[in-house]
Amino acid sequence: MKRLILSIFVFVFLLSIIVAHAQFTDEEIAQREKIEELLKTADIIKAEEIGEGVTKPWQLYLKKGEEEFSGCWKNPQGVKKGHLEGWQYEIAAYRMDKLLGLNMIPPTVEREFEGKKGSLQLWIETEFSLLDVMEQGIPLPDKNPEATIFNRGKYLARAFDSLIANDDRTQQNVRYTKDWRVILIDHSRAFRSKKKYQKRLLYGKRGLKEKKLFRQLPHSFVEKVKALEYDNIKNVVDSYLTDEEINAVLARKKLLLAEIEEIINEMGQDKVLY
Repeated sequence: MKRLILSIFVFVFLLSIIVAHAQFTDEEIAQREKIEELLKTADIIKAEEIGEGVTKPWQLYLKKGEEEFSGCWKNPQGVKKGHLEGWQYEIAAYRMDKLLGLNMIPPTVEREFEGKKGSLQLWIETEFSLLDVMEQGIPLPDKNPEATIFNRGKYLARAFDSLIANDDRTQQNVRYTKDWRVILIDHSRAFRSKKKYQKRLLYGKRGLKEKKLFRQLPHSFVEKVKALEYDNIKNVVDSYLTDEEINAVLARKKLLLAEIEEIINEMGQDKVLY
């Protein structure tokens, strides 16, 4: 039986990908629209509570024809344990990921379950999480191409989290493939719009959370950040973000570009952009 499940996300990573920045391969990216449609329309044949996290996610097992796969469904809304949560931010983050060409977030769509709207994200199998790395003492890669892949993914994730103000990037939701590509999950606390999130980035020299820099970034990503405007963001995120949340992204766009320019002035463009 043909299985869509996660096998499409475990292709051999070609050495040539080191010059690019996509975390999913071209073959995987080509499957995205098909996967999105399947997530929306496949029959739910089983559901299990995952049993971790304040958002109370479910693993939904789906089937359409001969294709079987599963996804993570969640529908948090409002303030939970002192934090604003929203399932709609999962979808907005995925759509922003596509707009910016990051390709780090698994396909994510809106899906109703038990009479409630929520987000459904393709469940993917990864080798380990950053938490596993820390707790199990898994050595970080120190030879290319894996070392370059790891470091570039790290910097790109920081830049993206800073742009969308993802205030909950835990070690558990940074996932790695066997060849150290980074896959990002869990964005229900992204797109913060309070003033403090518009005046400072989460990361960088003056980071709200940590003073961790973006030492290397794809030139194409920086150009796409420069091109962000209200209209092209709105066209992508639709009703999943408010005007206030979109304008907050644009405020952080200016901060992010200024920080990148500062790093380029210090290190040289050829050392920062690839």
